[in-house]
Amino acid sequence: MIKLSLPHLAGNEKKYVNEAIDSTWIVPLGPFVDRFENELQQYLHAPAVVALSAGTAAIHLGLVMAGVKAGDEVICQSLTFSASCNPIKYIGASPVFVDSEPRTWNMSATCLRQAITDRIATTGRKPAAIVVVHLYGMPAEMDAVKAVADEFEIPVVEDAAEALGSTYRGAFCGTIGAYGVLSFNGNKIITTSGGGALVCPDAESAERVKFLSTQARENRPYYYHTTIGYNYRLSNVSAAIGCAQIEELPQRVERRRAIHAMYVAGLADVAGVKVHTNPDKDFNSNYWLSTITFDKSIISKTPDEIRVLLMEKGIETRLIWRPMHMQPVFADCPYYCGEIDCSRAIFESGLCLPSGSSLTDEEVAQVIEAIKSAVTLD
Repeated sequence: MIKLSLPHLAGNEKKYVNEAIDSTWIVPLGPFVDRFENELQQYLHAPAVVALSAGTAAIHLGLVMAGVKAGDEVICQSLTFSASCNPIKYIGASPVFVDSEPRTWNMSATCLRQAITDRIATTGRKPAAIVVVHLYGMPAEMDAVKAVADEFEIPVVEDAAEALGSTYRGAFCGTIGAYGVLSFNGNKIITTSGGGALVCPDAESAERVKFLSTQARENRPYYYHTTIGYNYRLSNVSAAIGCAQIEELPQRVERRRAIHAMYVAGLADVAGVKVHTNPDKDFNSNYWLSTITFDKSIISKTPDEIRVLLMEKGIETRLIWRPMHMQPVFADCPYYCGEIDCSRAIFESGLCLPSGSSLTDEEVAQVIEAIKSAVTLD
């Protein structure tokens, strides 16, 4: 089976985990957590990074730090995984979904403005925060999004869970908004088996995140709490895996980009198939997952039919995330789009391809030939 995105071991995982166990630091916090945070901070050129138990936890705390409270509204990109917006509900706030634009598949600044102005007119107050996503590693048009956000003085939380190593105009994704979210789930560029991180604007905010993520325990000789906290810190053992993984991060990113380039070249002459790629030189995706779309006026099969055909050949693919405004759990949430529902169109025409950095050139070639066969098969 050629899998979508398997973990790729760097070599020192077992060594560092054994060190953590031998030192008896197997709890949340510890030397490897500090080391992992420092290495992430240096890689991203970020002011501060806090390692957490999951990317979802990072989104939750990013929203808390942005000042979101129960009863608020938070704007979120619709074309994303549910973890981008579930934490809005954790807080007791309400999601307001915004469509994507076709170049990056990420938040449309035009629809964002429409949403903000309409929510102000409807509710009498502006949304409390904006969650913009760098989908599948492709950077969003952050200048356009931030221009609207800054005009209305609304903080931006970047969901860069899929975009570690991606850059927009030379800046790493996750370092451009007020707060940035990373994920180290098992299928990401690097993994801690499960984990995430919050990129913070300064050391003071990072200390506050650490406080909230360790049950908000006050510095007293007994347990004393003045605010609600969370059990969100990364374990030292998981961080040990992360320290091994980050040693190979640049190579992992470059390998995924190379795999994407092979898809671009191999599928260039296939009518009706388009590989999603950087719109211009301002964007440099890590191509966490390479994605393609099918022109239904040329290709009669649906993406799901093609997915099944590829699975029969031992190739795992995945449909594009079903947009949040199409999810039953969010059916009552507002959704803002233009004349064309771009998010729905991408969902209905797209497919994610095997993209793991451990794939061989031969396996990528096998995927390409299987796609060619699937789209031409009667």
